[in-house]
Amino acid sequence: MNTTLLLMGIGTQELLFIILILLILFGGKKIPELMKGIGKGVKSFKDGMNGVEENLKDTDQKKEEVSSTDHKEK
Repeated sequence: MNTTLLLMGIGTQELLFIILILLILFGGKKIPELMKGIGKGVKSFKDGMNGVEENLKDTDQKKEEVSSTDHKEK
């Protein structure tokens, strides 16, 4: 039985193979540093995306405020 672990269809055997290749390429000492760097990159990306979303929401709110004040003046 081959269980699918990720959405992209990577099974148990494929995951073990990827881990083995990482161990061979980077060694046991470098993998924690590599994962730490990847984690920081993902966090930075998420923070950037949240900043973009907040900026878009602020822009939409300002447009709504301007349009509502325009309607009140008429």
